[in-house]
Amino acid sequence: MTSPDFTTLAPTSPICYDAYRMKLTNTRLLMVATLAFAAGSLLTWTAARFSAPAAVSADSNRVYELRVYHANPGKLGDIVKRFKDDTRPEFDKHGITSVGYWTPQDAPAKDNTLIYIVSHPSREAATKNWKEFGTSAEWKAIVARTEANGKLIDHIDSTFMDPTDYSKLK
Repeated sequence: MTSPDFTTLAPTSPICYDAYRMKLTNTRLLMVATLAFAAGSLLTWTAARFSAPAAVSADSNRVYELRVYHANPGKLGDIVKRFKDDTRPEFDKHGITSVGYWTPQDAPAKDNTLIYIVSHPSREAATKNWKEFGTSAEWKAIVARTEANGKLIDHIDSTFMDPTDYSKLK
């Protein structure tokens, strides 16, 4: 006995109604899966294309500065808050480009250290930027306000750096 050919029977036939519905459901499922795959591929490509970090490049005179702030006891939170609320916006006003800010994970440095990197168009620009920043009335008012309960910073270590030829950051 041969099985009936469900493709030739009417969809309302009691014998093939379930088979027809199953074929229709499988076709729809295949179409939805194909569209979902295509949409996901498009989204992945778009995200990778437009949000992937590219190498930062600049002229060969650009310098980076690594700065390590050593806080007085109990003052690291105040330094972090001052950078977030006041210092970083003031840097922007004076041509000091923020690259990133970090706090260490491990003791004892995690209790009193803020590390950050800024960049300047040149070493000469860095000197000019820091001088203008440090002598600005806005910065002096910020320091007076944030250090009303005591000096925040014990000392600062500063190192100017040039990117290597294999660095993504140029």
